[in-house]
Amino acid sequence: LTVAGLEWTAATREGLCRRIGVMYQSGALFGSMTCLENVMLPLEEFTRLSRAERRERAMGLLRDVELADAANLMPSEISGGMCKRVAIARAMALDPEVVFLDEPSAGLDPITSSSLDDLILRLRAEKGMTFVVVSHELASIFKIADRAAMFDKSRRAMVALGVPAELRDSSDDPFVRRFFNRGESDGK
Repeated sequence: LTVAGLEWTAATREGLCRRIGVMYQSGALFGSMTCLENVMLPLEEFTRLSRAERRERAMGLLRDVELADAANLMPSEISGGMCKRVAIARAMALDPEVVFLDEPSAGLDPITSSSLDDLILRLRAEKGMTFVVVSHELASIFKIADRAAMFDKSRRAMVALGVPAELRDSSDDPFVRRFFNRGESDGK
């Protein structure tokens, strides 16, 4: 498996961490650190930037996710949607080529979820990063995905890969069409 030009099984920890960013479903922020400190952490671990440079870079990332005002707050002092934005900023700290987002809209209300989709689209356009998003949220999939891959647990395989609207409307697999049509029969 090759990701961002690296053979996944042979890549070093540093090689992966520098080229791939990850945002976990819960955000996985450290509760004993401020939002700014959470974003600075990868910079401390994997760069030789001075503290002032790390702080400047992290503040820039918090501005990118519209949370500069939350820099000195603890994760327990901000909302779930804000935690996810901070986690996205941290995932982008090392300027990776690919950012993996695990269920970014899980547990969020529809308005916050849509706002997060808009943020992902803006960041993708501004930063030129590839975002790989794991999601069951069809509204998000149709809004942000250029391509979607669908995996079927019972078949233990990828069963579809393509443009979401095309998978919904014309997949050869009735299971895929049904999923993208929210379980409703598509008449085929």
